[in-house]
Amino acid sequence: MLTNTNNTNGNTTKNPIVVIGIDHGYGNIKTANTCFRAGVTAYDKEPFFIIGSLQYNGKWYGISEEHKEFIPDKMTDQDYYILTLAAIARELELAHMTSADIHLAVGLPLTWVSEQKDRFRKYLIQRKDVKFSFDGTAYSIRIVGCDVFPQGFAAVADKLAEFKGTTMLCDIGNGTMNIMTISNGKPNPQKCYTEKYGTYQCMLAIREQLMRKFGTAIDDDVIDDALRYGTADIGEKYLTVIREVARQYVAGIMRRLREHEYNPELMKLYIVGGGGCLIRHFGEYDPNRVTINDDICATAKGYEFLANLKLKKANAA
Repeated sequence: MLTNTNNTNGNTTKNPIVVIGIDHGYGNIKTANTCFRAGVTAYDKEPFFIIGSLQYNGKWYGISEEHKEFIPDKMTDQDYYILTLAAIARELELAHMTSADIHLAVGLPLTWVSEQKDRFRKYLIQRKDVKFSFDGTAYSIRIVGCDVFPQGFAAVADKLAEFKGTTMLCDIGNGTMNIMTISNGKPNPQKCYTEKYGTYQCMLAIREQLMRKFGTAIDDDVIDDALRYGTADIGEKYLTVIREVARQYVAGIMRRLREHEYNPELMKLYIVGGGGCLIRHFGEYDPNRVTINDDICATAKGYEFLANLKLKKANAA
C-alpha cells in the first residue's frame, strides 16, 4: 500500500491514498493478501448462513458461492464491480480501516489491454463515493484513481533485472492463458498472446471423463484439490482419471507454448497463475530451466508495484 497526500489529480485530500491491487480472475479474485472465489449471487433480502455477504445500493450479494463463467468482456454485467468492492473490503479489513481514498490497480489479458482498458477503468470508477457493507461492517470509500496493466507481466515487473537471455512468461489462469516473450528483461510487445485455455478447460474435461467412465459427478472442490495438490480423499480409480486428464491438459499447454516458439534449449520458462500447480504435479520439465511461481497473489502484488511507481513519478513531477 502507498500512503500519499495527493490524489491522482493533484488535489489535496485529508485521507491517505490506499493502493489496492486486484487480479480479476474468472475462477478467483486475488488481492495482495487475499484470495476468494469469483462468484456473485444477488438476493432481495439479507442472506443468512453466508460468509461474504455484501450490501450495496439496496441489494444483497453473496460472494464466493460459485465461480464466474468465462466472458471475454468483464464489463457485461455488474458482477466484477461487486467483486471489486468485496476485494476492497477484505484489504481494508486487514488494515483495520473502514474509510479510505482508494486507487485501484488492476489488469486485463495481454492482448486485450489496449482495446478494453479505458472501458474497464470507467467501469470500475463508475462511482467516486461508495458506501457499502461487507460481513456486517460498513465501509465508506472514495475511488480516486485506477490504473490498468497487462496481466501476467505485472507478476514479474519487479523482477525484470533477473531475466537474462530469453524467457517465455506463461500466466495460466482459470479462463485464459497469457504468453509473453521477455529478452534480457525487456518485454517483446510483438510476442504477446492470449488463449482461452485456462484451468477451467481442464476441469470441464475431467467432469466429462468421470461422467463417461463412471456415470457420476464429483464436487468441483474435490477436483480442485486433486489438481492443486496432486491428490484428494477419493477412490484411486477416480484419481487415476483426474490425473490422466490433467496430464493431457498440461501437454496441451506445452504444445501451445511450442506453437508460440517456445524452445527449452534456447529460453527459460517462467510460469505464474493458478495453473502452475498443474505443471508441477502433472508435467515433465527441467527445474533448472522452468520456474513456477506458486504465489497466487503475485499478479495483484505486481499491479500495486506498478501503480506505486506511477504515482511516485506523478508526485515527483
